[in-house]
Amino acid sequence: MDAPLALYRRYRPETFAEVIGQEHVTDPLRHALAANRVNHAYLFSGPRGCGKTTSARILARALNCEQAPVSDPCGECQSCRDLARGGPGSVDVIEIDAASHGGVDDARDLRERAFFAPISSRYKVYIIDEAHMVSPQGFNALLKLVEEPPPHLKFIFATTEPDKVIGTIRSRTHHYPFRLVPPKALGDYLNQLCEAEGVRLEPAALPLVVRAGAGSVRDTLSVLDQLLGGAGPEGVTYDLAVQLLGYTPDSLLDEAVGAFGASDGATVFGVVDKIIESGQDPRRFAEDLLQRLRDLVVLRAVPDALVTGLLDVPGDRAERLQGQATSFGPADLTRMADIVNAALTEFRGATAPRLLLELMCARILVPASDASGVVARVDRLEKRLSMGGVPADQVPVDTRPAPAPSVAAAAPAPQPSSPREAALRQAGAAASAPVAEPDDVPEPPDLPPWDVEEQVGRSAPPEDAAPAPSAPEPPTQPQPQQPQPHQPPSPQPQTQQPRHRPEPPAQQPAPAAPAAGGMGVADVRRLWPEVLEVIKGLRRFTWIMLSQNAQVQALDGQTLTIALVNAGARDSFVASGSAEYVQQALQQVIGVQWRIEAIVDPSVDPRAASTPQPSAPAAQQAAPAPSGQGRGVGAPEAVRQAMREPGSVAPPEDPDLAAHPDDPVVDQGADPEQLLSRELGARVIDEIDHG
Repeated sequence: MDAPLALYRRYRPETFAEVIGQEHVTDPLRHALAANRVNHAYLFSGPRGCGKTTSARILARALNCEQAPVSDPCGECQSCRDLARGGPGSVDVIEIDAASHGGVDDARDLRERAFFAPISSRYKVYIIDEAHMVSPQGFNALLKLVEEPPPHLKFIFATTEPDKVIGTIRSRTHHYPFRLVPPKALGDYLNQLCEAEGVRLEPAALPLVVRAGAGSVRDTLSVLDQLLGGAGPEGVTYDLAVQLLGYTPDSLLDEAVGAFGASDGATVFGVVDKIIESGQDPRRFAEDLLQRLRDLVVLRAVPDALVTGLLDVPGDRAERLQGQATSFGPADLTRMADIVNAALTEFRGATAPRLLLELMCARILVPASDASGVVARVDRLEKRLSMGGVPADQVPVDTRPAPAPSVAAAAPAPQPSSPREAALRQAGAAASAPVAEPDDVPEPPDLPPWDVEEQVGRSAPPEDAAPAPSAPEPPTQPQPQQPQPHQPPSPQPQTQQPRHRPEPPAQQPAPAAPAAGGMGVADVRRLWPEVLEVIKGLRRFTWIMLSQNAQVQALDGQTLTIALVNAGARDSFVASGSAEYVQQALQQVIGVQWRIEAIVDPSVDPRAASTPQPSAPAAQQAAPAPSGQGRGVGAPEAVRQAMREPGSVAPPEDPDLAAHPDDPVVDQGADPEQLLSRELGARVIDEIDHG
């Protein structure tokens, strides 16, 4: 008994309706055949095994069908039976393999025979397979024939590389590109063939067969034919497909993915040892692992991918995928996929594949130091916090107030705050401002780390309890120096502060903290000499420029404005990068990170900025900052303590007293005119000849 033909030969389509996955090609061809608008030359291109040669044969059968013009061959006439599956063929339909007949001599022989009329059919059809293998000389020999063929002649070129077909031939044909068949359509087709063959195919083995075929119908049928030949009475099982096709079992993939999620290096390298000991290909394991990571990435990004059909996997495997997807963050999965994808290129020609596989696993286990590794670690922290019952978005709020309970417990806030609430209600009735905001003062703060105005206000209740803000003044100034007219207006800032500044919402709960708890421009000016001392140690040029040409002008939120005497000084300050040194000094002295803005103000007095008045701190602590200077900014406790105590201000120091020739501002090789113009913005008015 003769052995049966291969599956791809037994089930070769005989009509366009039987061709799967190529409706974008078969439908236009059927319409052209039915309307008798067939071109003299066609070019079918696409991957191997997707139906190019089969469609060419069906087109030739339809052209020579006795019932033509028809969209599909009838299958009953002599021509259709000759060209049918397993038929003897027709002398008027000639198939040429250009891989072995692509020379110029073969093209000349074809050209001589093409002018003869068909013997028993309507057209003489030449099907030239692997047309890209025809040499340029052969194409040039066929060019005139393809351009102006006889009425009875038709050409069908089939190729996997249409770019190698010369443009003069390609421009004279109708080009139809074929595509790979989608996995779902291919899986349904395989189930139909298994039913026709009477063989059972396990659902878990079907994706492996489809994946092995890679979208090619002929390759997929060859793989299925191999599995059917080796199948037992139980049919094609998953174990049989894994062993014959060489894929990694799901059990090893599940074990490896679970170990990566738990950062269990021992289990990961144990899986590697099992793969090597079982004789499997390390590169195949990497490919299977990348496919699994791809499924997890899709499932993590689209939680309902299994329901919508975006992922076509069996039911038991779907549950495992859902459990594995929750063990990783998106950054973890993408980073792992990138590492495996990069390792696949290194496996080509590798002399030690096991070593490469172990290095790949080691890279996955060790978090990267780049941005992707940081995001992956953040994902893991959020996952652990959520598993512990602590929402990740509330972690900063829960941890920041932790240092304050010991101070706040010493003096309860409700008792001293009652007179303030009454004063606030009176001020609100007078100024029509809302007064319910002070009740929200004890809420957990969500301010930046350096803005501790509300926290200090709650942690220092003895100073808050005084009804008048001038209570801290007697320790700083003697009684004889405190004039009597200052006593009555002392409670005014509490009752009239909402009236003067109702706009900024940050000033509504201001009575819950003393005025010294917020920094204004006067406080910055008072601490400016200390800032200059720090700048002097950082960069001498910046210190000279600020001490002689600059003054603190305003403080608006996070922006400190510095006024310089002229435009040249301002330009030199900006161009030399001095703002960075000012920010460093402010961070060291005050503990803030402000943005520095330089302006020009010829009326500034740098000496006044370096030597503040002794009585300024008390007056500025008692009165709110003017509206033009911006809102107050919270400062650390050490800075406020320094502002409460009268400091001894050192006399102004001569900037040139400690000058040294090695200072960076001295440029011995530069032209004096260029130096003055670049650093101070000077320009030459006139030149005097002293000779």
